[in-house]
Amino acid sequence: MDGVLTGGAVIVAAAAGAALVAIILLDVFETIVLPRRVTHRFRLATLTYQLMWRPVRALAVRLRRDLADSILAFFGPGSLLLLLTLWLVGLIVGFATLQHIAEPARHRRPVGTDLYFSGTTLLTLGLGDVTPVTGWARFMTVFEVGTGFGVLALVIGYLPALYQATSRREVAVVLLDARAGSPPTGTELLRRHAERSENLDAAAVRLTQYLAAWELWAAELLESHLSYPVLAYFRSQHDNQSWVAALTAMLDTCALLLIRPPGCPELTGQARLTYAICRHAVVDLCQVLHAPPLPPEKDRLPPSLFAGIVATLDAVGLTLRDDEAAYAKLSHLRATYEPYVNALANRLLIELPPWLPAESAADNWRTTEWEPRPRGPLL
Repeated sequence: MDGVLTGGAVIVAAAAGAALVAIILLDVFETIVLPRRVTHRFRLATLTYQLMWRPVRALAVRLRRDLADSILAFFGPGSLLLLLTLWLVGLIVGFATLQHIAEPARHRRPVGTDLYFSGTTLLTLGLGDVTPVTGWARFMTVFEVGTGFGVLALVIGYLPALYQATSRREVAVVLLDARAGSPPTGTELLRRHAERSENLDAAAVRLTQYLAAWELWAAELLESHLSYPVLAYFRSQHDNQSWVAALTAMLDTCALLLIRPPGCPELTGQARLTYAICRHAVVDLCQVLHAPPLPPEKDRLPPSLFAGIVATLDAVGLTLRDDEAAYAKLSHLRATYEPYVNALANRLLIELPPWLPAESAADNWRTTEWEPRPRGPLL
């Protein structure tokens, strides 16, 4: 019969089919069920994301910024659908091979018929026009039906978990709009907190509470994105906002607070805690996304810009040390996280936020299609 395996090809097909099914089931388990980072080198899900991302990224860097961001926004959801398709196709092929060799040579169907039978079995259609003959073939049929139910059930539960994690992440990113500008900057966050508080003590209390909330946000980001690396590719609603920019702005904020003169131990202590977990997050996520540290090509904070930050914060009563020792300490703090956030930004094609907002920058909540450049402060 055409398309029927015989001789040594049966043994090779049996080994290949069993290996294919085992690899896919292990990948499904590690991707959906196992709530931790998997460190071995070969993973089908990780390889799929990397191979898909390279051409998409190469195309995006050649397009206009708005068009590129629109294309990149499709990558996260699209890669999930492709990964699911690869899992199903791989399982159908693997089980079709096992079904083919489970029958005696005189009863073997063409490979194409076994592929059809495997597809209807895995997807639980149960048409009944093709039936197994031997006990081993019947066992494989039952096992494939159970596998199809299990994989589909896991995926149904997997997608809502991903979108819930993305939603929780993006809520905090959106809230930075009115608090730190668009894109968010550490200097603007400190300035607005001081400017909108009754006095510096009240500003310190609010900042301490806000940094504590971001400490929790960074811990949740670390846990969710290590467990589900595809979340890193889900982009924010606006092209000047992102989880990488938000994380960078919080690290910048903490670094500025850590070089302030002594006077508010609660705020300084919370800044250290938030700084530690934010840096932990960026370092581990660089490892997951295979993005080695990459120092920025251009210094984000030259001495002249640092003087502008000191003057901006001094105008609202937040005094920073502006001597060489303070700048050196700030440079040391920046060196511990800037190569990592820059590596993430470079890998995901996201712009890092500046230290000081541009004069023409406007918060996203104030801009519309009819009024792109609002005039004067409203709050």
